[in-house]
Amino acid sequence: MISKRSTWLAATAVTVSAALTGLAAHGAAAATPVSFYVSPTGSDSNSGTSASSPFGTLAHAQSAVRSALAAGSSPITVNLAGGDYRLSSPLTFTAADSGSSGADVTWQAEAGASPVVSGGVQVTGWQQTDTTKNIWSAQVSSSLNTRQLYINGTRVPRASGSLPVSVKQTSTGYTTASGDPMAKWRNPSAIEFVYRGGLGAWTEPRCPVSSISSTAITMAQPCWNNSTQRVMRTDGSGRTYELVGRKSITESPTSVENAYELLTAGHWYLDPSAHRIYYIPRSGETINSEDVEAAALPTLVSAIGTASAPVHNLVFRGIQFSYATDTQTSSPEGFSEIQATYTITGTHGYATQGLCTFVSGGTCPYGNWTKMPGNVSLAYDHDVTFDHDYFVHLGAAGLDLGDGSQNDTVEGSVFTDISGNGLDLAGVDITEPTNAAQHTSGNTIADNHFYNTSVEYHGGVAIDIGYAETTTVAHNQLDHLPYTGISVGWGGWPDKVKLPAEPNYSNHNLFSDNLIYDHMSVLADGGAIYTNGITGSSLANGEHITGTLVHDQIATAGHGLYTDNGSSYITITGNGEYNIAATVWGSKHTNYTLNNGTYDPLDIEGNYWTNGPADYNAKAVLIKNNTNITSAGQIPASITNNAGLESGFKSILNWQPAR
Repeated sequence: MISKRSTWLAATAVTVSAALTGLAAHGAAAATPVSFYVSPTGSDSNSGTSASSPFGTLAHAQSAVRSALAAGSSPITVNLAGGDYRLSSPLTFTAADSGSSGADVTWQAEAGASPVVSGGVQVTGWQQTDTTKNIWSAQVSSSLNTRQLYINGTRVPRASGSLPVSVKQTSTGYTTASGDPMAKWRNPSAIEFVYRGGLGAWTEPRCPVSSISSTAITMAQPCWNNSTQRVMRTDGSGRTYELVGRKSITESPTSVENAYELLTAGHWYLDPSAHRIYYIPRSGETINSEDVEAAALPTLVSAIGTASAPVHNLVFRGIQFSYATDTQTSSPEGFSEIQATYTITGTHGYATQGLCTFVSGGTCPYGNWTKMPGNVSLAYDHDVTFDHDYFVHLGAAGLDLGDGSQNDTVEGSVFTDISGNGLDLAGVDITEPTNAAQHTSGNTIADNHFYNTSVEYHGGVAIDIGYAETTTVAHNQLDHLPYTGISVGWGGWPDKVKLPAEPNYSNHNLFSDNLIYDHMSVLADGGAIYTNGITGSSLANGEHITGTLVHDQIATAGHGLYTDNGSSYITITGNGEYNIAATVWGSKHTNYTLNNGTYDPLDIEGNYWTNGPADYNAKAVLIKNNTNITSAGQIPASITNNAGLESGFKSILNWQPAR
């Protein structure tokens, strides 16, 4: 018996053969461009070689591309008609899907089309289950585990409210007064406690509840221990310091989430035992008439190559990536945040993770904590381009260009309504690569719009960069953010215990002509651009921040341009700042790497800002020729007119999601 898959592969081979007629006869030199077409209303039995006969799925188009590549075709373009491309599994790219220099494989929207690559499932069949409170519910798949729900393209908040009882913290959670009302709530283990500022003003950790009795709340492990027992040590003088930020959650939760009893109009609740979603409609809303989408897939696109077989020469153009989730926080791991959505995980994470030689049994390298995944993820890749793509309605980080990403370009794209970081570049797990393929190098992030990111995990940032080199981040607009705009580097924190900063290969990273405003609206102790750790080996090859315009930074704690612990070899020149509730720059730190009485080297010149630091030229820090201003109009036009999106990209400010 011939299987359906065999028949499908045979049909694909015939289709590709027809598309490449004459190729073999003329040899590789005669390779000609090939185009395929896909539409949600198409069929995989179609030829796929014209807009009038499109394939029906992205997976079938991918198989056709692979066959065309094997036959020697180049370049190859896959044209996507408008509509939803619903995935039941990630679209996975390997070296076999790659183009070549000058002959990319391009996945693009047809002219005027708005294709959506979706990991969502529609929620239908709503019934009113509580007439008194107007609660409606719908059955969902037993496999659905999600933290995000959308109605007509708008994110719906989970049921939340204040803790209804006084508590006293214990080693396992809390004790309560007799008769805790939450003991009678449905599914206590689905409830989540949120701690705004709980592990430092820059964090918002979350821990699930394990169980509730009339007098005790037991929190889920390992989240609870990882958030309350973090290792401390001294600097030898008797003073005690935190190795990983604030030691412990010490306060009651600032809010409670995902409790049925907290449902109010416009909020939803997932009952994991009954596999039902509950919702109270807003005034005038008819839930059975709305498009309700639950984010289901954790990953939409995965392009993870290897050191010897990287993914390369791919282009994604004009595509919206939406309705993906991430569920670590809903597991016993919870969300024990360090900074910028990195977390401590594992049974003994609080005592060992990322602490390397500073503690017995520590894992290395120092500061290697758990990175939130990206809903679109790449690693060990090169020459991949995202051009006018749209990352929206996502539950993790939007786009992750991980370790070994080289010469990638992200331009003209929009990042919004994302739970975590907008875009991640590199990681903190490779400090000193042992081969060229491990370098994250030569990447460009330019002319993109980041706004309203980190809408669930408020400690997230728009752009987060770990250890990377020769990175260019230029002409981006970042606005309306709950915390920091751009976060760069790690590895400086051992200076809290007067030890050298973690060595790493970062060098030649440039941040130029970016526009950052209305940030730091929820959390504190961050800034427009925040740096931590060594950025190079000299001022010439270290980090450069220039031409950036920063205004309306909201939190009073933090700095506009923030050089935090261990920040070395940073040049800050020709930037403008105004309406900064915090100080415009901060600060210099003792250089425990050289340990020669100097500060970490910094060069701060030619900036225009309010209440900036006084001139200083000593101990490897140079501050001079900066101008204190009293109004935005005193910043030179060469800065204000050039910061942010270049003229050819300003149209993305008007972009609206397809759904």
